[in-house]
Amino acid sequence: MRTSGVRHGAAWALPAALAIDAIGTGLYLPLSMVYFLTVTDLSEADVGLLLTAATACSLLLPLLVGRIVDRIGPRPVVIAGQLLQAAGFFLYLGVAGPQSLFLAALVEAVGLRVYWSSIFALISEQADGEARDQWFARAGMIRAAGTGAGTVLAGGLLALGSQHAYRGMVLADALSFVIAAVTVALFVRGARRPTGGPDRESSDAIRKLLRNRPYLALIGVNTLFNICTVFLAVAIPVYVIRGLHAPGWTVGAFLTITTAVVATCTAEVTRRSRRGTSRGGAMAWSGRLWAAWCMAAAVAVLLPPGPLLVGYLALVMLLWAAAEMLHGPASNALSAEAAPEGMRGTYLAAFQYSFATADMVTPGLFGVLYGANRVLPWVVVACLALTASVAIRPLERRLANVSHTHGVFGPS
Repeated sequence: MRTSGVRHGAAWALPAALAIDAIGTGLYLPLSMVYFLTVTDLSEADVGLLLTAATACSLLLPLLVGRIVDRIGPRPVVIAGQLLQAAGFFLYLGVAGPQSLFLAALVEAVGLRVYWSSIFALISEQADGEARDQWFARAGMIRAAGTGAGTVLAGGLLALGSQHAYRGMVLADALSFVIAAVTVALFVRGARRPTGGPDRESSDAIRKLLRNRPYLALIGVNTLFNICTVFLAVAIPVYVIRGLHAPGWTVGAFLTITTAVVATCTAEVTRRSRRGTSRGGAMAWSGRLWAAWCMAAAVAVLLPPGPLLVGYLALVMLLWAAAEMLHGPASNALSAEAAPEGMRGTYLAAFQYSFATADMVTPGLFGVLYGANRVLPWVVVACLALTASVAIRPLERRLANVSHTHGVFGPS
């Protein structure tokens, strides 16, 4: 990773910590339900409800975490989030019933929310100007590659079908988050905190955020974009297997294609897009590409099951990957630049609600629409993508006007 515009110690340590964290997450996600069903007598519904309840209890944390970031800086908060996730996984080793499962899942969910409510502020602190776009791009690549690697390892453990292997996975996850926290603690230096002003500003940050209509609108518009992101994992397995009657193995192949492209090409796509358009312009293009992806997927119902359908869908997946590569780095960089310096932690933590909202809304949206017609979800999400694409450019100008008026940031 290039070190231009980046604090020296973070040039390798932060990417390493991101990779370790991503591998741990990728290893855990495919195995979590299987692990809890193996070590307890709970049903699938019981486990699912307990995990959902634990996650719901953590949803109010981002704004509180953001205020803490503004007061003490993002570095110690990121470390705390990683250690809390490690503690959750250590608690998983002792899960034997509903109470212990909920407690462990709650600790892990709190750690996850703390981490994702502070990591982007740390990245923003470590890189300035144009380097910030590249850092967000590389963070996305690392996350995709690490999660993919962890998923492959999880597939191997699932093939073993051993409770000892599952417990080894949980222990490895716990240790990976400890290693990531130690890496950040030893090798990533936080920026010097200004005296006086920031504490006073951070205490008023939430009130000012709620009065910042352009930034709230950015959160809302980005929720529409993120629905398109989440829609891949929610819709493709059901639509491909049940709606198009394609072989089950194709779902894994399609997801592998998108992961590989995003993990290897995001930085180059970001570099080229920033030469030709603004961050809002890149996001607008991502919305158009997602709309094209949705409509192309909807058209697949006209093709007969077989090699032609599989090949067509494989090409269609590239539209989703292109949109994701344009949107991710641009949206994170735009949100960071639009956040006031002394209140950036609060603003970036609030920006995470666009991801959390999309995660909650998308499964229900898909289920209701798919129950009416298998093509309807694709048409609706295409319309949402186009709506976001139209809204983002004038919103970007409003954000720039507000920031220049208050002296928040310079030209981007």
